[in-house]
Amino acid sequence: MKLQKALTVLTTSLFLNTVYAASDDASSCNKAYDQLDLATALTFASKALTSNKHDKEALICQGRVFSAQGKLDDALSSFKLADKESKNPFDKTIVALVTGHAYKDAAQYDQAIASYEQSLAQAKIANSKAFERVAHQSIGNVHLKAKQYQSALASYLTANTLAANDNERGESYESVALAYHLLAQHDSALEYQIKAFLMHEKAGTLDQYAHSSIELGRYYAATKNFASAERTLNKIIKFAKDQGGAYYEAYGYCILAQVKSATGDLASAKTLIDQAKQIAKAANDQALTEEIEKETQGLL
Repeated sequence: MKLQKALTVLTTSLFLNTVYAASDDASSCNKAYDQLDLATALTFASKALTSNKHDKEALICQGRVFSAQGKLDDALSSFKLADKESKNPFDKTIVALVTGHAYKDAAQYDQAIASYEQSLAQAKIANSKAFERVAHQSIGNVHLKAKQYQSALASYLTANTLAANDNERGESYESVALAYHLLAQHDSALEYQIKAFLMHEKAGTLDQYAHSSIELGRYYAATKNFASAERTLNKIIKFAKDQGGAYYEAYGYCILAQVKSATGDLASAKTLIDQAKQIAKAANDQALTEEIEKETQGLL
């Protein structure tokens, strides 16, 4: 999902920007990377490393850019150099974490898990519960991509025990709910998604609130509680429309179309799908168009 990818970038970036007093150019690299301006990010990384080839933060940022460009070998080279510059377990925790992200994005799942386990081991030495949680969450994400849903659930449940605030609890609850859903344990999925929704309603971003609402509607439908599903989805569709959130408005229409189809109202389902497609077309959003096709395939 779009939101999950954004959260991965955001979580890592927040940690890096918080724990490191980076050079100006390394900091600018991170900011450009956060904005997905990879060319600018790479320029700042190169500038920082020209001034100081031992700049660990610049090496990490450079590696993240290479990974985003699909250049895994270049990314790993940067991270290995950053690891050599890492003088304590906390620094090594972060390098292992971003290395795991690079392997995951390259679909090299065994290597990703190995890197995340290194990050976890270093986080324990550094006595950082925050990074222990991130490592467990990241391992769960890899298992999820590999369709190892029971293993993903175990990792997410462990991460959940380390959540320190409502934002982290909301993220963990939602991950647990997704794993249960993919295991077809829909009552448990609904239970955890309700918890996620309450956390995001209280402390989340608008994106997190909207996403958790749509998934709540999906899980209500999975338990055949169609009235609650429809009520939840209509509420978030209105919210998205009022807030100018075209992506979530369209996505809400898709899941509501699933509900209508499940209850035999194919005419309404078709209307909702058409509305979602019109929004994607107006926004020229190819990713959203593909998401709509995926969610509504075979409904009519």
